[in-house]
Amino acid sequence: MIAINIIAVGDLSEKWQAEACAEYVKRLGAFCKYKLINIKEGQSVLSKLTPKAFKIALCVEGEAYDSAGFADLIDSLAVRGYSELDFIIGGSDGLSGGEKAACDLRLSFSKMTFTHGMMRVFLLEQIYRAFMINKGLKYHK
Repeated sequence: MIAINIIAVGDLSEKWQAEACAEYVKRLGAFCKYKLINIKEGQSVLSKLTPKAFKIALCVEGEAYDSAGFADLIDSLAVRGYSELDFIIGGSDGLSGGEKAACDLRLSFSKMTFTHGMMRVFLLEQIYRAFMINKGLKYHK
């Protein structure tokens, strides 16, 4: 079973974000191991990266995927032998150049800027959607 690690700067400030994240984490339990590594604003994510994981930085200048393409990416990484994926969500100042350079892929959800709390919800939903697509289960339309 693949492990999904989300390394996120800052705490969730909205109750609805925490509830949405909890719901998707519960759903993901059927497909993967999940771990949240929460760090404080201003602290570097570099020490929290999993050494053998495929590391994905969420940033506006990254590569954009549609949901099916994102599902293919996750599936292809598993086929290539990656048993862990690290997704990195920066804080209010984003990720530093060094943090981005330490990653294997830069992923963009949009050219727009979102709060890190909203990105956590969006990311968990898309990871769940990817597993549903890859298993051929109904959810994605």
